[in-house]
Amino acid sequence: MSDNLQSLNRAAVAEAIVAAHAGTFGRSDEALPSRVASSDHPIYLGAKDAVAMLGFIEVDAECIARAWLSQSERTGRFDAGAWPDAPEDFGLRNFPPGERADAFPACPRRLGLYAVLPDAAWVGRMARAGVPTVQLRFKSDDAAAIRREVFAAVEAVQGTEALLFINDHWQATIDAGAYGLHLGQEDLDALQPAELSAIKAAGLRLGVSTHGYAEMVRANKVSPSYIAMGAVYPTTLKKMATAPQGVARLAAYARLMRGYSQVGIGGIDEARFPEVLATGVGSVAVVRALVTANDPDATARRLATMIDEGVRG
Repeated sequence: MSDNLQSLNRAAVAEAIVAAHAGTFGRSDEALPSRVASSDHPIYLGAKDAVAMLGFIEVDAECIARAWLSQSERTGRFDAGAWPDAPEDFGLRNFPPGERADAFPACPRRLGLYAVLPDAAWVGRMARAGVPTVQLRFKSDDAAAIRREVFAAVEAVQGTEALLFINDHWQATIDAGAYGLHLGQEDLDALQPAELSAIKAAGLRLGVSTHGYAEMVRANKVSPSYIAMGAVYPTTLKKMATAPQGVARLAAYARLMRGYSQVGIGGIDEARFPEVLATGVGSVAVVRALVTANDPDATARRLATMIDEGVRG
């Protein structure tokens, strides 16, 4: 059977994949075949050409191409219509990840409305408004100010049911006794093994931002509590190294990472909630939709209800 797979034509493989999936992901007229190859197998080469034409960046094209080859070898046939979504084809460790011995503590499978907020005052306000998951994203170069704000945020959610994640400041998060920590990909990569072990030993839940297949594969290595996927739509709040992912990719990511709690993030406003929830993610993160609302408390309650009803539906 492997000889039959090896005899396939690279160009034909690419053409078949593009024909099957351009309607879902769109097609990039600027894409060129990759000059970097880790295999000479025609399925790998054709798949990598195809996903580049579908607009995926090099590192993600590499992941998908290798997964397509693995899928074909595992099933004994090449299927252009079967977009890879089996964890084993991406080289991911055993699923569900929560059963791994070194996994971070679990958080709810569906985190609901997830408010990303600039300071402790906003954290407290949204927690009291009934937002189930809140994150303090406090930006400062003043270490003392950071610690004060983290401790204040932990105090602000007392007496509510809100789960509080702190963005980036892992030592202050441990010291203050927050529920969890959220890290961007670069912040995760910068941690030393001993620091990651200290975060886990403290019992913190860990969330990790990802922006495509390659980053999801990297995040999976540490078995976090949840994975955030985006940016789904254009956002002006943060300079992004990757283009907006869109809901078609978000749905593909959700299928692959289905063993995790999942958060869709980036440029999501109220009108976009239904199509984001339709991808299967159990949580939607918002920033501007709350902090710029005329009535943030009422908006928070309405969005939380939309997610709850959308997830149940």
